[in-house]
Amino acid sequence: MKTKKTVILGILGSILDSGFRDERWQKWRPTVSLCQHEDLEVSRVEIMHQGEHTDIAGCVAADIGRVSPGTSTRLHAQALRDPWDFEEVFATLHEFARSYPFDPDTEDYLVHITTGTHVQQICLFLLTESRHFPARLIQTSPKDRKTRSAEGLYSIIDLDLGRYDRIAARFRKEATEARSLLKSGIDTRNAEFNRLIEQIEHVAVHSKDPVLLMGPTGAGKSQLARKIYELKKARHQIAGSFVEVNCATLRGDAAMSALFGHVKGAFTGALKDRPGLLRSADGGLLFLDEVGELGLDEQAMLLRALEDKRFLPFGGDREVKSDFQLITGTNRDLQGRVAEGRFREDLLARLNLWTFRLPGLRDRAEDIGPNLDYELEQFARRQGTRVTMSREVREAFLKFAHGPEAPWRANFRDLNAAVTRMATLAQGGRISREVMEEEIGRLRLAWTDRGESGTGTGTPDADLLKQILGEERVAQLDPFDQVQLGYVLRVCRASRTMSEAGRVLFRVTREGRKHANDADRLGKYLARFAITWDEAREGISQSPRT
Repeated sequence: MKTKKTVILGILGSILDSGFRDERWQKWRPTVSLCQHEDLEVSRVEIMHQGEHTDIAGCVAADIGRVSPGTSTRLHAQALRDPWDFEEVFATLHEFARSYPFDPDTEDYLVHITTGTHVQQICLFLLTESRHFPARLIQTSPKDRKTRSAEGLYSIIDLDLGRYDRIAARFRKEATEARSLLKSGIDTRNAEFNRLIEQIEHVAVHSKDPVLLMGPTGAGKSQLARKIYELKKARHQIAGSFVEVNCATLRGDAAMSALFGHVKGAFTGALKDRPGLLRSADGGLLFLDEVGELGLDEQAMLLRALEDKRFLPFGGDREVKSDFQLITGTNRDLQGRVAEGRFREDLLARLNLWTFRLPGLRDRAEDIGPNLDYELEQFARRQGTRVTMSREVREAFLKFAHGPEAPWRANFRDLNAAVTRMATLAQGGRISREVMEEEIGRLRLAWTDRGESGTGTGTPDADLLKQILGEERVAQLDPFDQVQLGYVLRVCRASRTMSEAGRVLFRVTREGRKHANDADRLGKYLARFAITWDEAREGISQSPRT
């Protein structure tokens, strides 16, 4: 295998490299010293220098030829007015890198960062790190600062930090700590959710663009937004406050005033100026939850504030500025609201750059256990009292929590409320089986009541039936069929496959069968109502009903 030639690119040191008399051989000269090491064979040295230092550059080139006859030297005069001007230096070196005929297949490149002004050294580093110079760095120093022997020392630095075990380990540790922060320290087990958190962590650290968090109510959008803020704050990427607002609570003039502020006299009751939440978030992070509930006027103002970092307070004629980072949350289908004319398409395009869909609790069944432990810890912190539960009681609660009877419609809010009630009622700091069973009964009743309210069909799964069949077809079913079909659909939604759902529904009668085909049996039952497995699993009709 043919060995590549080593080429060094650097800037002339107008002081350190200088010297014309014989005494110059007694001192350390960085550029000349590059070619005085037996273990570093240099094929060519490229020296950049200012026009007024042509004589020094020529002397250095000649001396390199004397100490290393096999090394050629090329001089590149540069017309720099001020070698301390960052913009001028960077532009000059950038142009040099763009025009240089690099040949990485046959040559290895080292960029010398010892000489030149600090600005020149920084620019060389940046251009090497960005791979404009496809090279490693080489740094030189004298062996002894008193005698300053001529050959000195050198070290080569590879900017591929993944090559350095300790540095790579530090980065991995920081990333792990950041993901743990975003998960509130909960050891989540759902692989899909953990991958989602990895993406969010990377975007949070590397982007200032808007983030859209989608997911059902209670999935943790607000808590995650606050954790993203804490992560950015810890990384010194943000200095201002965390400002949160639920857009569903804003209506009419009050919405404009709350978000964008108002001037005195803007409307009846406006007795003094109000800065507004967008100005309060200047330099910080603004979280707009339920952003789909904003009115069209507020949406237009928000778009302007995002793009121009300025807006008009309500009733005012003088623009104000606010530079904030934005996270929005919604459980709505914003694309559908655009089609309905209720959400601006241009605003959605601006918000939709980084969109993350948070799964509900029922879609993260393996995470219910870790979140149960987390909620108990949070209760202990709030109340100063540690509450536990035996392994048998914990397993019994988790069996219910994982089963089809537990829809967890409010997601983590339901779990938080359940744990708070059990912990509060626990005698002697221990949740008994009786307390746990009472809570399960309370949850069942609450979920049944929620199912009955709003439809009037008298079944706990009325909303689900209406989503799939439509109100007219539901009304044509006998109450018995409504209850049975509703339960079947709830089991389907809690199961990953048709076979799994069939095993739950037919677990008694299947024991007496030699060849149980639960999936086929379930499929035939659903076909009676013209429902497909996908419709039953997702809870949304896939085709129009007639």
